Amino acid sequence: MKISIRRGLILLVAVLVLAVVVYTTCTAVVPTGYTGILTTFGRVEDYTMDAGLHMKNPFQAVVLMDNREQKTAFTTEAFSSDIQQVEIVGSVNFAINKSTAMTLYKEVGTNYFSTLVMPRLLENTKATFSKFTAENLVAERENLSITIRSKMMGEMEKYGINIISVSIENIDFTDSFTDAVESKQVAAQKKLQAEIEQEQATMETKQAAERQRITAEAEAAVKKIEADAAAYATKVQSEAEAEANRLISASLTDHLISWVQAKGWDGKLPTYMSTGEGMTLPILNLQEKTNQQTE
Repeated sequence: MKISIRRGLILLVAVLVLAVVVYTTCTAVVPTGYTGILTTFGRVEDYTMDAGLHMKNPFQAVVLMDNREQKTAFTTEAFSSDIQQVEIVGSVNFAINKSTAMTLYKEVGTNYFSTLVMPRLLENTKATFSKFTAENLVAERENLSITIRSKMMGEMEKYGINIISVSIENIDFTDSFTDAVESKQVAAQKKLQAEIEQEQATMETKQAAERQRITAEAEAAVKKIEADAAAYATKVQSEAEAEANRLISASLTDHLISWVQAKGWDGKLPTYMSTGEGMTLPILNLQEKTNQQTE
C-alpha cells in the first residue's frame, strides 16, 4: 500500500515537472505593445507573433521587439558656422513599425538604436548646427529640431523606424562666447538708450519749434485781422467822407455860395486887387477921401 502511494506521488511530481517544462519550453507570451520574432536555432522564421500566448517547439526562441513610442536622451558637441563650440542636450522620440519589425531584427538586431539611430542622430545634429551662427542657434531652436527630424525620417524610413520628434532641449556655449555676447548686448542696450534719448531730444526740439511756428502764425493772423479791420474802417470812413462831400457838392448853388459869402462879409472892402497877370494893385479908399473933404 505504501509503495503504491509513493509511486503515485512520484508519478504526480513527474507529470507536474513535465507540465512545467512543456509550458516553459513550448509556449511563449508576447506582451501588449510588442512583436514576437520567432527563431529556430538562430534562424528567423517568416512570421511574427502578436500580443498573447503562443505555442512553439522547445528548440525555438521568441525575441521581443518593442513597438511602443520610446524616448531617448542624447548629448553631443557641435560647431556653429562661425566656429563656436556648443554643447547640446536633446531627445528623440521614435517607434518601430510592427510590419517591419522582423526585417529590422534580421538586418540590424535588437540594438538597432545604438547601432543605427544614434550615430545618424548625432551626425545630423552636428551638420544642422553648422549651418547657423552661434548667435542664431538659440532663436532657431525649433527650426533646428524640425530640420534634424526631417533628415532622420528620410534615413530611418527604410528600416521601419518612425522618428516621431526631435527636441533640442538645451544649448550651452563656452564662457568666453557667453561673456562676449553679454558685452555685445550691454553695448547694444546703451546704444539703444542713447538713440532713444536723442530721438526724445529731437522730438522735443521739433515740438518747441512747432509751438513757436503756431504761435507766430497765430500772432501774424491776429495782426492781419487787425490790419484788415483798420483798413476796412479807413475805407468805410473815406467812403463816408466822399459820399458826404458828394452830397455837399451836389447841394451847392450859385445863390447859396453868394449867400454864404455875403453872410460871412465883415463890411470892409478889399484894399488890393489882382490884375490877372501876376500883379496886385492897391484900391483907393473913396470913403476916407469923402470924409476928409467934408471936414
